[in-house]
Amino acid sequence: MAIGKYTRVDGRRSSSSYCSTVTIVVFVALCLAGVWMMTSSSVVPEQNKDVSQEDKVEMKEQNEVKEQVSEVDSSNTRQFEDNPGDLPEDATKGDSTVTSEDNSNANSEDAKTEDTDKKTEDEDSKTENTESNSEATESNKESDETSTKETDSDGSEKNSGSDESENKSDNETTDGKIEEKVEQSDNNESDENSSKNTDDDSKNQKSNEVYPSGAQSELLNENKAETGSWSTQAAESKNEKESQKSSKQYSWKLCNTTAGPDFIPCLDNWKAIRSLRSTKHYEHRERHCPEEPPTCLVPLPEGYKRSVEWPKSREKIWYYNVPHTKLAKVKGHQNWVKVTGEYLTFPGGGTQFKHGALHYIDFIQESVPDILWGKRTRVILDVGCGVASFGGFLFDRDVLAMSFAPKDEHEAQVQFALERGIPAISAVMGTKRLPFPGKVFDVVHCARCRVPWHIEGGKLLLELNRVLRPGGFFVWSATPVYQKLDEDVEIWNAMKKLTKAMCWELVSISKDQVNGVGVAVYKKPTSNQCYEARSKNDPPVCQDSDDPNAAWNVPLQACMHKAPVSSTERGSQWPEQWPTRLTNVPYWLSSDQVGVYGKPAPEDFSADYKHWKRVVSKSYLNGMGIQWSNIRNVMDMNAIYGGFAAALKDRSIWVMNVVSIDSADTLPIIYERGLFGIYHDWCESFSTYPRTYDLLHADHLFSKIKKRCTVDGLMAEVDRILRPEGKLIVRDTVETIEVVENMARSMKWKVRMTYSKEKEGMLCVEKSTWRPEDSETLEYAIV
Repeated sequence: MAIGKYTRVDGRRSSSSYCSTVTIVVFVALCLAGVWMMTSSSVVPEQNKDVSQEDKVEMKEQNEVKEQVSEVDSSNTRQFEDNPGDLPEDATKGDSTVTSEDNSNANSEDAKTEDTDKKTEDEDSKTENTESNSEATESNKESDETSTKETDSDGSEKNSGSDESENKSDNETTDGKIEEKVEQSDNNESDENSSKNTDDDSKNQKSNEVYPSGAQSELLNENKAETGSWSTQAAESKNEKESQKSSKQYSWKLCNTTAGPDFIPCLDNWKAIRSLRSTKHYEHRERHCPEEPPTCLVPLPEGYKRSVEWPKSREKIWYYNVPHTKLAKVKGHQNWVKVTGEYLTFPGGGTQFKHGALHYIDFIQESVPDILWGKRTRVILDVGCGVASFGGFLFDRDVLAMSFAPKDEHEAQVQFALERGIPAISAVMGTKRLPFPGKVFDVVHCARCRVPWHIEGGKLLLELNRVLRPGGFFVWSATPVYQKLDEDVEIWNAMKKLTKAMCWELVSISKDQVNGVGVAVYKKPTSNQCYEARSKNDPPVCQDSDDPNAAWNVPLQACMHKAPVSSTERGSQWPEQWPTRLTNVPYWLSSDQVGVYGKPAPEDFSADYKHWKRVVSKSYLNGMGIQWSNIRNVMDMNAIYGGFAAALKDRSIWVMNVVSIDSADTLPIIYERGLFGIYHDWCESFSTYPRTYDLLHADHLFSKIKKRCTVDGLMAEVDRILRPEGKLIVRDTVETIEVVENMARSMKWKVRMTYSKEKEGMLCVEKSTWRPEDSETLEYAIV
């Protein structure tokens, strides 16, 4: 109706003749009323009342729609949750949310509703005022936008503190900590947008997405949460300066070395190897790292293909991924490995179990029932593992095997194991301790590993004694156990004498009729009675000052560490059976101890597990678009308590838990809960072949490592050990995330997701097959 033209025009009236006539008539009719009648309202308020009733009906319908949409939103499960749980603020490392920020968002909901009301009215007015001149329309539009901004500000102030109970419901607040919520991909548009919000308001709306779904991650690779609609000049300038620092252009080159695609920097340092005075104790197979870690990229072998997935990979791998045939020629008759067309196949045999590893595993269980694979025995060390078929089939018994062998003339045996999806590292028992703590392995196994245990006072066997848990077993199936050749008899007599002096009990010696081999099983003592009753202190008991957990570059010593005496000391009791030991707090963690995150150690342990269980289930498994069925070999580069690995227990994967040498020594805790790991210095190369891990997880490692060495050196190492199409998940400071992301992009990696909140961020990237054209010759790695 015509009168509608005058409603809601904020004090401005059209200059039409009709308006002038009405004004004059009213003025004349009411002139006797004086000044009061001059200032009184016309019939416009009544008209406003009528139109307001219409608007109320319209808004009621909109509110009903909003309630329906809200019900749909609340029914959606929160797939992508990354809540810090019970960890203290310094432990969450960016996982905790800021209460004030989320509350301000919730408190502005009423303000946004008021904005919607006003915008709906403005749009109605614009539609009905099509006869008005363009200047008036433009003026009204500017006035409306100004009013919207003012209402936003006022509404926020009015609602602050008045909707606390509602905020708790919306944000699911618990004990002052807010769980991060993520909208489903179908609900990207807010309720306000469904009520015809303008484009400007849509741009200003804050996104609540934390971890996009798998499909969304392709579209939102670079999406980062912002702290608000408007930034300050100080923040903008600071971000730009940091961005310029992190936008360094990286120029990568290809490593030119004798080892080529199999290059391991610390094991292929031929300059250091040539300068060795002796190789009598396998010094040439030990780690000799270059002074500076290489920053070049290792080439791919010609014909490389995506690895065969587990469990098929246990039986076969692509030949061109590990194109070595020497082992097949030498050990083919023992069912180690065979060349079958474009595959290398593994019948499951070994030197001591030609007819299959499973029969051999069962035979050991029958010989020593107390071994209880997968219950009492969970973590074992397999010495001289070959292609690790023994460890590969122990997965069927819920047992984890840390397999190792040197990078020697039996080329690529560890590489075969890792390509098959079986845990293994390149290492040798030479002049230094193994990179594991003392008293952690439930069983140590050696199947004809050709290690001279008895020489030099039994120094090498005493190293096994250091890492073997009191009450643990040493399983030895070698020719001296069952053959009668002069050399074998001599070795057996020497071992018999040595093990007796070490107080090891020979609990079983039996012969497997199927494989035709003998197996001797020894048990380490749980007390010091035998040590004290010996007539000769040989081998000697280590001094009290000798720390059995000190393992990084520590020389071997021919001595035995005492068994723990106190009931609260680690090693005095056997861990609980698997899988109970995974989640239960180790008995030797005391409340008097302060954990890594500042809580009493038992609480710290439990909080860490709850935290990673929540992160993995709510974010990692569902929020990154990762096909976890393709993931087998995983490394946690900064493991702390092993909570990340524990949270992945039910998946068909294994996790190498790495504890940095400059971090708290929590590796014994990891072993106590039935997981395994290793000490390492990330300023050096890891002892593994290139392209051996499907996923790397780095929680605040890069920011820590840049204090001691270069980030680009660590990134080059990540590229070396990660398989093409492998994933890297980084949790770190925003500044560090930007640096790592820039490096990943420079290597043509695919950025799957980035996320930041306050000063913390997360990044998920996928390695590509790109290799640079230019090369860099590493002189120390040339034979």
